[in-house]
Amino acid sequence: MEKIVIATKNAPGAIGPYSQGIKANGFIFISGQMPLDPSTGEFAEGGIENQTKQVLLNVKNILEAAGSELDKVVKTTVFLKDIADFAAMNGVYSEFFKKDCPARSAFQVVALPKDAALEIEVIALA
Repeated sequence: MEKIVIATKNAPGAIGPYSQGIKANGFIFISGQMPLDPSTGEFAEGGIENQTKQVLLNVKNILEAAGSELDKVVKTTVFLKDIADFAAMNGVYSEFFKKDCPARSAFQVVALPKDAALEIEVIALA
């Protein structure tokens, strides 16, 4: 069994002692992604819809760097600062996952790093 660190400049770099993703034993584990634009290091402009889109673009870019794609996602976990944003987040989420959707959990949390509105972590097939 081999552990491969996944890193791409097309997604925000880690802001702590962790990797963007790890490929191991046929799976890809993507660390929680925040709505940071990798070209600026700043949060995506706009509300929860634009921020959800940025998070999922970051996820997509990490998956591609690992040789995978969104269609191979098997599980997501969505952390929301405000559960009232669920419907708006879900609308954008459904644009990225249209059929054979992954299993998912969603939670409201007290706080996220950098005071982000949301964070999404992903498990996908390699």
